[in-house]
Amino acid sequence: MPSKRQIQAQLKQFGANLRRERMQKKITQMELAELADLNIRTVQKIEAGETNILITTAARLRKAIGCPWERLIE
Repeated sequence: MPSKRQIQAQLKQFGANLRRERMQKKITQMELAELADLNIRTVQKIEAGETNILITTAARLRKAIGCPWERLIE
């Protein structure tokens, strides 16, 4: 079982990857929130690695941003 520290590192990495992909596609956090049907604050927390998310939320973000899983989860 991963430690709390490992989980936090994974969340931060996912958030950084999401931010990178969003910025490459020139999408604002607000636009991403609307496309994924999420609150802007939720997107901000995810990108900052401050919140754990469900796989369904990750899937909505991936679909909204239009990138393969491999670019979000390394």
